[in-house]
Amino acid sequence: MTLFFFVVALELKRETVLGELRDLRTTAFAASAALGGMVVPALLFIILDGGETPKGWGIVMATDTAFVVGCLALLGSRIPHSLRLFLLSLAIFDDIGAILVIAIGYGSDVNWQPLGWAALGLTGVALLGRMGVRPVAAYVALGGFVWVAVYESGIHPTLSGVILGLMTPTRSWVSDDRLQAILAKVTAYPAGAHWSGDTPDRRDLRRASIATREALSPLERIELSLHPWVAFLVLPMFALANAGFSLSPSGIDWQLATAVAVGLSCGKPLGILSFSYLAAKLGIGSKPSGLSWPLLTAGVLLAGIGFTMSLLIAELALDAGHLDSAKLGILIASVVSAASGLSMLAWMTHTAHRQKHIHT
Repeated sequence: MTLFFFVVALELKRETVLGELRDLRTTAFAASAALGGMVVPALLFIILDGGETPKGWGIVMATDTAFVVGCLALLGSRIPHSLRLFLLSLAIFDDIGAILVIAIGYGSDVNWQPLGWAALGLTGVALLGRMGVRPVAAYVALGGFVWVAVYESGIHPTLSGVILGLMTPTRSWVSDDRLQAILAKVTAYPAGAHWSGDTPDRRDLRRASIATREALSPLERIELSLHPWVAFLVLPMFALANAGFSLSPSGIDWQLATAVAVGLSCGKPLGILSFSYLAAKLGIGSKPSGLSWPLLTAGVLLAGIGFTMSLLIAELALDAGHLDSAKLGILIASVVSAASGLSMLAWMTHTAHRQKHIHT
């Protein structure tokens, strides 16, 4: 899961440095919505659970980014870009918040010596980047060292993935002007057999190959290479390993299952809507242009899908006797949230498309 959080941190940094989240007011709007989507469901869980499982409040605080993006993909181009961007930004901030909750709320007693070694490893990563060291193996070795040190410190090691992701450079090694100059030398050659042997032409071709790769920033190249592995291997493996539970009615704590299901399916949308509305009214953030409140309401219903992250926190927070009950609540909330969100979005986008077709 450290790889998953590493990719999440890469996405967050790319959006804040290179993407749509460069606008601070848009970022503040999404961050406020994410904060509400963590605080309100946690409070609702505590009320409904009645203090029976005091460490279970974190289960209802996280949205499953992969499932939300997958649901939006089912509706394709009918989903406006503004809603897609908002939900992705919301899910990213949500994941970062969940990581902090895991590190602070579910870690063991902190061992400061390994934490010092982790800080030393992170300093080494920063120095390598400052010196322009490019081989990935050096960063992988130091990243592995940091992961082990954070693990030994008692803090959940997924935090190391977030920190390393946020430290990844967003500036490419080769500028656009330099890339165009190198490619111009290659394209200027006439057709012929001058690419064979150790000739200046062939050296220019190899230089062009390196330049096209290095024209992408390290962040973009790493994200592109890791994203398929995380989406199609890491997350499915984690889900398959942790989703199973017993359906024996006698073994289910229905109060806990209800608190989890209601916290996710109701608390998440309520918290996101209320905090985002307050952020807009108080001038803290601004709603993305082209995104109406009814469409945003339909979209945030999907935020109750808390499958992967909720399972991870449940594993950390609960004993074996309560785990199956929490998993049942997570499954119920995820199914209800996906069905209600997709249904409302499908209806609203179909209606808007039909009205637009009638007017044209």
